Amino acid sequence: MSTLGKISHPEVLWAQRADKVYLTIALTNAKDISVKCEPNGLFNFSAVGSKDEIVEFSLELYGKIQPEGCKTQMGLRNILCTVQKEEKGWWKHLLKSEKKPASYIKVDWNRWCDEDDEPDNGTDDDDLKYASDDDGSGSDDGMLYLPDLEKARK
Repeated sequence: MSTLGKISHPEVLWAQRADKVYLTIALTNAKDISVKCEPNGLFNFSAVGSKDEIVEFSLELYGKIQPEGCKTQMGLRNILCTVQKEEKGWWKHLLKSEKKPASYIKVDWNRWCDEDDEPDNGTDDDDLKYASDDDGSGSDDGMLYLPDLEKARK
């Protein structure tokens, strides 16, 4: 990887539910994606961007997480990481640090749900999928208004 370009920080949007945190990483045509979640709340991301630049960052999340409950979905322009909280409950903010987060970390208002507004009907929040361009006839788990990669390649 040392022959690749400089390290950059993509925009990271976040939202939460009582049991999960959603991190949407704005990165077009990424490859060699690596996501590592550690129980103490450390979230590490690395990838190679569309211009062969190295993209990596680490976040020290507010609370502890369950690494086995972390999932990643890749789209053409975004990567959605669902991080499972160790304990159900609302975090005061995304990061453990009380400092203002880096400028590339922003609230995902499209996925945001206030604690009082969270549905309490026993549905799995993974049912909340991004909208897609297709006609809805398939099981599209595409990202942010785009079809998923498999459909885009056809």
